[in-house]
Amino acid sequence: MSTNPPNLRPDLAPEARIAETPRRGQPTLGMVSLGCPKALVDSERILTRLRAEGYGISPDYAGADAVIVNTCGFLDSAKAESLDAIGEALVENGKVIVTGCLGAEPDYIREHHPRILAVTGPHQYEQVLDAVHAAVPPDPNPYIDLLPASGVKLTPRHYSYLKISEGCNHKCKFCIIPDMRGKLASRPAHAVLREAEKLVDSGVRELLVISQDTSAYGLDRRYDLNPWKDREVRSHITDLARELGQFDAWVRLHYVYPYPYVRDLIPLMADAGCSVLPYLDIPFQHAHPDVLKRMARPAAGAKTLEEITAWRETCPDITLRSTFIVGYPGETEDEFQTLLDWMDEAQLDRVGCFQYENVDGARSNDLPDHVPADVKQDRWERFMEKAQAISEAKLMAKVGQTIEVIVDDIDDEAATCRTKSDAPEIDGNLFIDEGFENLNPGDIVTVEVDEAGEYDLWGRLCSSV
Repeated sequence: MSTNPPNLRPDLAPEARIAETPRRGQPTLGMVSLGCPKALVDSERILTRLRAEGYGISPDYAGADAVIVNTCGFLDSAKAESLDAIGEALVENGKVIVTGCLGAEPDYIREHHPRILAVTGPHQYEQVLDAVHAAVPPDPNPYIDLLPASGVKLTPRHYSYLKISEGCNHKCKFCIIPDMRGKLASRPAHAVLREAEKLVDSGVRELLVISQDTSAYGLDRRYDLNPWKDREVRSHITDLARELGQFDAWVRLHYVYPYPYVRDLIPLMADAGCSVLPYLDIPFQHAHPDVLKRMARPAAGAKTLEEITAWRETCPDITLRSTFIVGYPGETEDEFQTLLDWMDEAQLDRVGCFQYENVDGARSNDLPDHVPADVKQDRWERFMEKAQAISEAKLMAKVGQTIEVIVDDIDDEAATCRTKSDAPEIDGNLFIDEGFENLNPGDIVTVEVDEAGEYDLWGRLCSSV
């Protein structure tokens, strides 16, 4: 049993889990997947394609004929982490293929690791396959190598990420993701719904909807109509969420920009007959209008407070998660204090925070008045102290309530669960430490909350749902 660390980076996906054992003589590949959940979905797609060609998947370096490292390039610290992972794979295995966001800078990677076999950029699936074929020729056995109906999953069986689009049309000055992953490219609504249906049929109990900008879903398709079952569904986030809410699984929305029409999602969350959870993950980033302007962000702090009030009026149980950047170039003490004051008013339930970092290619690098490292650290600590106090008070208010939770893991000490207010890895947990022996991962059960901490809850099992 472990408790939720308060400084967990909100850009990281859960650690990839590989459970299957390759058959004797089967060509095998290892996978190191770094970065956000969107990169984890890319890793799953790569491994699904390779698994369909007869490759096995090794959980360790020693059992792999080659290793694919799916990298992150979001921050300089993430780039360093990616380079370390490539170096470790070279030492432990020797045959390494690099892909992902940092793969958009092949010269940079080869400068540090010239022995890698190949480099491909983000979501370049065909090029990854070509590199694998050259390094480890396939040897499929059609009588043995059966692909699971849901494809290869690197998350626990009971939840899955559902990517609805790729790329982003925003030009935030601190971000280079549009340069790496391109402009918004939404999947057709029927393709998303078909994948969701297959996942739920295979036992998934929670769908985590992800993209670079979930609110913008379908804009590039001009919100076209798509045939689904006996009807047509528009490629629009409200319509998609309504359809996803009809599946027998929790639906959790991530990376939702606070556009005005987001308010149309809130009645779905308040509807007991819809399985869209009352949870919004919205990257506000800051609250002071001048900082947001320097960031080139499409929102303003005062307006978002009005929206938050309206959302809570429609759906009082809604959980709001967000991420913020402190120490952005030019941020004054008064601007930072505005952010703290805004937090007092907004009372967000779940909060993550970055200290600003320069990233090669970002326009924010050229802004004047960069904040010293010690000031950034001080502001981060003060911000997290504020967020922690809000979290602790909100969780304390849940003591005595009866709520539904989903079971994630079981060990000798407790069942580790999550409430509807908690996404995997980035939010808190609820622990059941008595009478949990007959529970299994993926069970949805009712508990009475009897204890609260700064980020986690404890509860007593009431009954199965």
